[in-house]
Order: sequence, then C-alpha cells, then structure tokens
Amino acid sequence: MFSVSITSTCLLNSQNATDRKRIVSNRIVIVGGGYAGAELARSLDTKAEVTLVEQRSHFVHSAAMIRALVTPELMDRAMIPYDKLLKRGTVVQATVASVDETGVTLADNSRIDADYIVLATGSDNATPFKPKGADVAGLREDVLRINAQLKAAKTIAIVGAGAVGTELAGEIAHFMPEKKVTLISGPAHLFPDQPAKLGQSLAAKLQAAGVNLLLGTRAENLDNLTEPYSGTLTLSDGQTLSADLIFPVIGSRANSDLFDTLPTVSRTTANRVVTDGYIRPSSLPNVFATGDVADNGDAMTIVATMRQVPWLTKTLTALISGKTVDDLKPYTKWNKPPILVPLGPNKGNSYLSLFTVGDLLTRQLKGKDLFIKKNQKAFGRT
Repeated sequence: MFSVSITSTCLLNSQNATDRKRIVSNRIVIVGGGYAGAELARSLDTKAEVTLVEQRSHFVHSAAMIRALVTPELMDRAMIPYDKLLKRGTVVQATVASVDETGVTLADNSRIDADYIVLATGSDNATPFKPKGADVAGLREDVLRINAQLKAAKTIAIVGAGAVGTELAGEIAHFMPEKKVTLISGPAHLFPDQPAKLGQSLAAKLQAAGVNLLLGTRAENLDNLTEPYSGTLTLSDGQTLSADLIFPVIGSRANSDLFDTLPTVSRTTANRVVTDGYIRPSSLPNVFATGDVADNGDAMTIVATMRQVPWLTKTLTALISGKTVDDLKPYTKWNKPPILVPLGPNKGNSYLSLFTVGDLLTRQLKGKDLFIKKNQKAFGRT
C-alpha cells in the first residue's frame, strides 16, 4: 500500500507539473488593440491565455473617421469599447513602458508575464483621423471642431493623394458638393503603384464630382503637418494656392518608440521596424510584431492585417502546442493585396488582386457601410 501510495502521489505530482507547464506556456500578451492587435486577440481567445494591453478605452475604426469628418454622428458607431471583445481573455487599459523576454512592464511599474509577446502598436495620422495617444474624447472634440471649420470653409486643399486623401476628397465632394476641393499629389497619377485603371478611374470620378486635381506637384511650405489650417501653399511647379482649410494627409508614421526597449532593433522609412522571416523585430525569439509598425514587406494598410493575423494565429497556436519556429513556414507578404477606395457611399473603385471594379462592388464591399457593422460584431456589439 505504501509503495502504491508513493507511486500515485508521484504520478499526481507529475501530472500537476505537466498541467502547470501547459498553462504557463500559453500566456500571450498583445500590446496594442488596433486592427491587427484586436483581431489577433479575438482569434486566439479560445486557444491561449490572452491579455490585450491597450491604452485607449475604445477601438477607433479609422477607416470610418474620414467620413465622420463630414458626418460626425458616425463617431458613435466608429468608436467601440473594448469591454466585450474577449470572452476568456483580458483587456487591460494601460500603457506599456518596456518589453523583455518574460513579459511587459506597464507605466505604473506593474508586470504582466508572458511566454509570447506581440507588439501591434500601430501608427499615427494627422488629426483628426486617429486619437493622440489615449485621448479618445479629444478625438471627438477634434472631429467636431474641424467639422465646424469645414462647414464654414469655401475652399479646401488636401495635400496627399493616398487612400486617406483621396477618400477625404470624395467624401467632401459627396456630402458638401458646394465646396471647392483641390487634391494635391507629388506623383503624376493617383495610386501609381497599382494598376493604371484604378487611378485613372478614380481621377475621372473625382473630376466629375468637381474636385480639382493637381498631380505631379508638391506643397513646399506646409505650415502644419499634424492638423488642418488656413493658409497659402507654394507648389513645386511655381503655383500658389490659398485655401480656407488645408488638410495635410502625407502618410502615417509608425508608433515604434516601445521597440527601443528591445535589443538589436533597426528601422526603415516611416519609423517602421525591420522584422525577420517570422515577423520578429529583435533578437528575442518570443517577441513578434504586426500591423503598421512592422516592416515585413506589407504596406501600412488595414488589408495587410488580413494576411498577418491568420499567419500569427496559426504560428502562435503551433508554438504553444510545443512546436518550434524551425517546424513552421516563415511569413510571406501579400504580393497583390486588394485596395478599396470609396468616394463617398455610392462611388469609388477597387483593385481586388486580379482585376479592378467600379461603383457597385466598391459600394457593396466598403463604401456603403465602411465595415462598421463588421467591427461592431467583432467587438461584441449587435
């Protein structure tokens, strides 16, 4: 009886140790609750012990904030609380001060231990498309303030004709057709990296809506790079242009300051962080990066997360089950990602990796709803 008792106890202790190892080895901390971070946390919620650390109280659906500038009531649906995102995991509203191989340290010096860490700290745009830090209330105030300026303005200049600038021109032209809008861009064509038909079709529709296109010229004297202002622009072709409201929309910059706490990190353009084949930004093998902050070959787009998040979900699920990185295939970028460019709720063009489509499909895919219902559902709202 004694020897059986000892054997049973040993087996029990061994089983407990195995259980502890299994539980401890699946702790995943995700820093940043933007498109990539929030979706990754949700996809891993039933597979691991997930903690999402996000400084903001609400997810800000930035794709809808462009239209919210002309229809501010949209903000109530485009800003979504995090409290119903996860069913098993935890959302912690806090700022991460540093990262190491065993977890993260918060600004209040408290710790969250982890076996795997994913940094999805995102990027910043000019006001009013994303909050400044954690200030969601401030973003609301900015949108209302600039909406009032927009209503009062007769002439509007948008500097930068990427997706945000082009969509903004389309939204203003649709909802405020009485405004005189000028869209300025350095490249001679809209979306020069995409099939020519996309840019040509969008340009024709913007001009038909009354938008003046100044392509192949650059603004040389932007007085403010972070928010709209009134003034006069000097262009590289010698023209001058005065506007009641000038929107600087010249691209995003990654929020990568936190990466300074990691060893052997290097950066590329727009403050993005270089990653290896397994989208790891440093010499720490259990720390990954995703979204705008990670320069892994993808552009800084919401669409890129549609490829990165499933790969990370599969990879992290394999790792917590006992596999090693050597057992897994590295990440491969999306060579021909789709791009959807609505010009208001009814018009626009999109490139769907193989072909370009026009108003009907662009409206159905994005323009009509801007993925608001999809995001509301993802965050547990009905």
